[in-house]
Amino acid sequence: MAATDITKLDLYSLLQIDETATKKEIISAYRKKALKCHPDKNPDNANAALEFQQLSKALEVLTDISAKAAYDKIWRAKKAAIIRNKELDSKRKKLKEDLEARENAYEQQKAKEAASYINLQAEIERLQKEGSKLLAEEQEYLKEQMKQEKMNEEESKHEINETSSELLPRLKIKWKSKKGDISNGGYTADILEELFSKYGEVTALVVSSKKNGSGIVEFKTLTMAQKALLCEHGLEDNPLTLSWIDAPPPSAVPECNNETEKMPHKTPTPLAFQADSYQADSYQPMTSDERAFESLVLRRLRQAEERKRLTEQILKEDEDEAKT
Repeated sequence: MAATDITKLDLYSLLQIDETATKKEIISAYRKKALKCHPDKNPDNANAALEFQQLSKALEVLTDISAKAAYDKIWRAKKAAIIRNKELDSKRKKLKEDLEARENAYEQQKAKEAASYINLQAEIERLQKEGSKLLAEEQEYLKEQMKQEKMNEEESKHEINETSSELLPRLKIKWKSKKGDISNGGYTADILEELFSKYGEVTALVVSSKKNGSGIVEFKTLTMAQKALLCEHGLEDNPLTLSWIDAPPPSAVPECNNETEKMPHKTPTPLAFQADSYQADSYQPMTSDERAFESLVLRRLRQAEERKRLTEQILKEDEDEAKT
């Protein structure tokens, strides 16, 4: 873009910033505008490419001290002239133009403006020859941002599909515990949560209030549940026995990595047994711009419903075992 074209543009209005904006504020404004008007995101806008080119040129000029000084000198003179012309009526404006045409000061001002144009042209040519490292970095940043946005959209779709099932995979937990044992065989809801959370998100966990040594755990995905079933054995002196509550759909059996998944857990101490203790609500999902508050609320409602269902199921199983 030629220097004369640059002087016709209000680079500050283009970036929506003040003339006193810092370099950091200029870059931030450029990123915000460039992400919106990038040609790849506006295929139906014929002016998108031109606007993006103007934004890039504004970033080059306004982040370079010398080029910005040359541009500001010309632009301030233009703004001052616009203000003066607005304040004059047509008669006074004509008189002013006639007087300025005959005055030597007018010629001197024109000479100064011509020198400023030459200076700005030289700065633009220097930037073109040297290449703008900052502009290249920002354009690469835009590509990465657009790529990340696409990945986040795909991840969000995948998460919705994965969690839309009416029934998440659940495992029955059994261990040895005598009747009246307040330590419940060394297991509490906290310890079970710690053991099973190594394999992924535990959406619900319940310990029987009527029978020691019994509980249910629910995972977010089938792979997490399969891995826990294959790899988790519990405490060495009182191992766990795990089994499916509902027959799982066919899936590849995951491998058990003992180095990463058998993490050390706290040595249990006798605690007052808390019946029907749930740990699902302590889970705080990772949030981002792509995970809306509405999704979190829906997840909480669903977990509350799962708590009720799990409690009813484990009580029913305890009653059936008592009958037999």
